Amino acid sequence: MMGPQHALSGAAAWLAGCWALDQFAGYEQSPLAIAIGTAMCAGGALLPDIDLSGRVTKNRGGATVARTFGVFSLFVAEVVEKFSLGVYTATRLSKDPKRDNGHRTFTHTLPFAALIGWGTSALCTAFGKWAVIGILFFMIGLALRGLFDEWAERAGWVVITLLSAGAAYLTFLNLPGDRGYPMLGVAIGVGCVMHLFGDMITKSGVPILWPIPTGKGRLWRMIGINDDWAIKVGGKFETIWLRGAFTLISLASAGALMGRAVLSRFNIEI
Repeated sequence: MMGPQHALSGAAAWLAGCWALDQFAGYEQSPLAIAIGTAMCAGGALLPDIDLSGRVTKNRGGATVARTFGVFSLFVAEVVEKFSLGVYTATRLSKDPKRDNGHRTFTHTLPFAALIGWGTSALCTAFGKWAVIGILFFMIGLALRGLFDEWAERAGWVVITLLSAGAAYLTFLNLPGDRGYPMLGVAIGVGCVMHLFGDMITKSGVPILWPIPTGKGRLWRMIGINDDWAIKVGGKFETIWLRGAFTLISLASAGALMGRAVLSRFNIEI
């Protein structure tokens, strides 16, 4: 899928999950916690495409996530693409095809999603709010770039960077001090998994089972749905129907959560 739909899928998944936890498990969250989790999950749903690099010196090309912070994020994407290709080359078996780029390899696996989620939580536990502000800055930038793609394209990466820094700092000021912030890691990890699911319904698929062997001489088998049912990337079904569905789920879940919060504020039982 394209970047905007990936970001929306992450936001929809997190908001729907928050509503389900509130409704069926009695797990209430503050509006700030819900907003942060939604932004982290939306940004996380773009993160696996950090392995799609562009032309760094010309500030062009690359995936949505790679263009978020201009040449800086494009450079990171270049490094990640080469690293992913290295992982692929070092672990491929005899029947795995040769590749000349690392897109849709290591960053499109469940171990990557788990590593990113765990690493985020570990950083927050070790360094507290100082790690949180850096993570918020980066992930809020991705969320803005994905959720408001047309506006972000016009505004440019400098505006996105400034807005991300401001939003991260304001959030930093309102967060409690002595916490491990494990939900940040969970949200980013869930977003990465949503990205994998989104790419699995396209013709290309993803190596979601890596590093489990999937046949004699195969470790990097692309897993996806049948080509007859696969969606066309950038096609009408994705850009209209899927985008519309993710938007409706997000708005309905957010509305339900806000409604409960408003009623609770006025001590009205539902």
